[in-house]
Amino acid sequence: MKLAFSTLGVPGLPVPDVLALASEHGYHGVELRAHPEEPVHPGLSPAERADVAALFRGSGIEPLCVAGYARVAAPGDDAAVLGELRGLLRLAHDLGAPFVRVFPGGEGPHEEADAIAARRLGTAAEDASALGVRILLETHDSHRTGADAIRVLGPVGHRQVGALWDVMHTWLGGEQPAQTYAALAPQLGYVQVKDIASVEDTTPLPLGAGVLPLTECVEVLSRGGWDGWLCWEYEKRWYEQAAPLPGLLAAGRDHLVRLLGEAA
Repeated sequence: MKLAFSTLGVPGLPVPDVLALASEHGYHGVELRAHPEEPVHPGLSPAERADVAALFRGSGIEPLCVAGYARVAAPGDDAAVLGELRGLLRLAHDLGAPFVRVFPGGEGPHEEADAIAARRLGTAAEDASALGVRILLETHDSHRTGADAIRVLGPVGHRQVGALWDVMHTWLGGEQPAQTYAALAPQLGYVQVKDIASVEDTTPLPLGAGVLPLTECVEVLSRGGWDGWLCWEYEKRWYEQAAPLPGLLAAGRDHLVRLLGEAA
């Protein structure tokens, strides 16, 4: 499996510095938080996009995903959501990233939210296919378990639409790693790993210092023969009191490598 980390852990850090951290600490890729307060976002000009893509190519580090904030199950008009999603797809294409992350963001009865999300993802799948980018629905908010996500992804049934497994949200949703993997395996894009102290305290911790079932997750993935990406999403942006990520990257990588070795 390949290892990455999210720029959510180093908010606002310039791309060259992010790439230097990844290279120094042995990570293969970077998940890019696509927000206007970050260096990489859909408002970049063609020249700026080309510069970022060149930085990645020169570093040997891969741009894993453009992590956007489109909420595909949210109520309202489809046009705005699809416009936002298409902008993220174009950005990922221009940077050479294989994935775009979207949130569910549903409200009301889940049947209605499921239908809204499936309709929008089905429409956007054609754009994704044309651009060679895959849309990943994260296990999050209104659809935090694998069982929730597959209610949307099953009806979509398109190879360019898949799942992003956030291990914290499926755990908070009461789902065991084996259950999540069984639900998402056919459409799994990659896995976000992290650690927290408890249900009540989700402040990010160093990997292995909290309660999330990272060992079980890696074992399930290994037993299933899955050989994709593990991405450390350290949510420093939302928790100012959390320790800075750069000082944790080496130990985090060592912990993941150890888990992978034990699961082999």
